[in-house]
Amino acid sequence: MEKSIKKIVLINFLVFLVIIAIIEIFFGHWFAEHSFGPYMREHRLKKNHVVLSYNDIKYDYYYKRNYHGFRGEEIEPAQIESVMIGGSTTDERYKPIEFSIAENLNVLLKKSGYNFKIINAGIEGQSTYGHIHNFKHWFPKLKNFSPKLYIFYIGLNDYSFEPDQDEYSNDNYEADGNLMNAEPFEVFFDTLKSNSFFYDKLRILKQKYYSTAKTIKYYHDSEKLKDFEYINYKQALELHNVEKLKLEHQIVISKYLNRVKILNSYVTKKNSTAIFINQVLVDGNKNEKLFILNHSLIEYCKNTNMYCIDLAAKLNGKFNYWWDKHHTTGLGSKVVAETVINDLIKIIKQENLF
Repeated sequence: MEKSIKKIVLINFLVFLVIIAIIEIFFGHWFAEHSFGPYMREHRLKKNHVVLSYNDIKYDYYYKRNYHGFRGEEIEPAQIESVMIGGSTTDERYKPIEFSIAENLNVLLKKSGYNFKIINAGIEGQSTYGHIHNFKHWFPKLKNFSPKLYIFYIGLNDYSFEPDQDEYSNDNYEADGNLMNAEPFEVFFDTLKSNSFFYDKLRILKQKYYSTAKTIKYYHDSEKLKDFEYINYKQALELHNVEKLKLEHQIVISKYLNRVKILNSYVTKKNSTAIFINQVLVDGNKNEKLFILNHSLIEYCKNTNMYCIDLAAKLNGKFNYWWDKHHTTGLGSKVVAETVINDLIKIIKQENLF
């Protein structure tokens, strides 16, 4: 009797496993064209509770990345008309999304009569090297994803590259924003998790009803910026020897512009428009390497008829624009958006995009 019960239990268990396997095979993503595989595990279905303290005001919000990897609420890839691509200065997870550069641009565009929305595709830590990986391992997995406009906010995660550094090395995974975990063991399990029907549904439910991490607390430490001094573009031209810097950093400049060229080619192949916006640090144009990358980008765009917006030359930074060395406050993000909006609309009109 005991043996027959064990046999029945075993048979039922095996039947259960077969049913699970059938469901996984037919409804999972194992053979799907748009399966993420081992990529984007760290950048999809995120819902982190954040408490931000700034200027004696507390902001309590959720940092969200949707099913397809974009910051914000759910949206079908086919509905996305424009994306803003960059590192943490685009992602801006340390502030509510309505204070981000992308959302400030959306407000200004709407005021000008444009109803399309720029979707935030920023990934913390990404350089232009990482943006290239987006076109290889993220965007191709999005069904019917075909924006008319790609806005690249670049520079801050590129100026630290060294002349002899192989930016395409497998060891340089941080510069791609960790699109794929570097550990083989994690790659294996990330692939299983991404393809599993049941795990996928559980993550969607968790995203909807629960936070995916402990509460994160951010504080603005103004003491670190007490020696604030902003070098504007006019001052930078007096401070730096442009031709000397071009020679001194020619290898880094060449590699950087080649990555920009690759990004532009990806976009033009999709019959879309690319716009590149350069960046500055808290001290503006003081850093000579970042300054010459920004300067070279604008020259390159002019010579190749690409679209660039020279934020570095236009922005006059103030103390309360900066959260830290790299990142802007809510006010700073608003000013950045206001600084580039006219050039952005001019390009949109010229290309008759919307």
